[in-house]
Amino acid sequence: MRSRSLVLLLALAQVLGVHACAPASADARAIVGDPADVRPSAQPGLVLMGGGPDVDEAFRWMLERSGFGDVVVLRASGGDGYNDYLAGLGPVDSVETIVTRTRAQADAAAPVVRRAEAIVIAGGDQAEYLRLWRGTELERAIRERARSVPVGGTSAGLAILGDVVFSAERGTVYSGEALRDPFNRYMTFERDFLDLEPLAGGITDSHFRERNRMGRLVSFLARMTKGRWVRGAWGVGIDEATALLVEPDGTVELVGEGSAFVLRPSRRPALCRAGEPLTMRGVRVWRLDEGDRFDLATWRGVGVVRFRISAIEGRLRSSTGRIYG
Repeated sequence: MRSRSLVLLLALAQVLGVHACAPASADARAIVGDPADVRPSAQPGLVLMGGGPDVDEAFRWMLERSGFGDVVVLRASGGDGYNDYLAGLGPVDSVETIVTRTRAQADAAAPVVRRAEAIVIAGGDQAEYLRLWRGTELERAIRERARSVPVGGTSAGLAILGDVVFSAERGTVYSGEALRDPFNRYMTFERDFLDLEPLAGGITDSHFRERNRMGRLVSFLARMTKGRWVRGAWGVGIDEATALLVEPDGTVELVGEGSAFVLRPSRRPALCRAGEPLTMRGVRVWRLDEGDRFDLATWRGVGVVRFRISAIEGRLRSSTGRIYG
């Protein structure tokens, strides 16, 4: 069996995505287009991306909502490969990548974010984002700007958008580990980070089917529900090359090649204790595929597949006989 560190290294190339593979800039900031500020009319919205290959349609949706203004890409490592890619998708005024390697750099990025018409949070390491951004002006700027402009995140950038965040501060956690012991040392969380209204009560997960993450998302929800961390706990897992377009009222549409899975517990876990396998029955699941729509306010969808998942003594059971419906 491969070691945890080797698995993480192999996963890193996928996490960073196709367009993130350009060599890192010598500078912490790189821009294409007009550096002067413009102020087109923008509309809020969220793009939740599952990592891996980027979804052109999702980014075009973001750019249209930005009024093709100034786009800021935020990351804590990597290069400026998104600049040319996003500039090639539409007549944007500019695309600027800012790499924040220190908390001081995060604070310094806040004025740029406050002038942006779209914010993209790239893949990488969510633990680094939390360490570098929590309590900074950058965190406040993203939170404030999200009320009026589109915000998108992929992979680790998706992970930090949730109301509850799997922080990965001790590394990743696998479904088997999470189900066998939902309090194992890798199950680390943060709350009240960006506070994005459409995701209130929710936790997000990426690379979903590719890395068999249904078990860990069920375990995340068990912890959230047992601890009463939020009202109406729910979660969403998104496949690679797939994105959810979220309107401010919570209506959602899926674009891309894979699926997304919205999970909502129907009851508290029967057994969720340290050192013991999880038992939680009847978690409702809605699977969205290309073009499907869902409403996070009413919990109803158009074209979705509905089923239930249970964890029984640390093993998943599905009402369809298939874990992913």
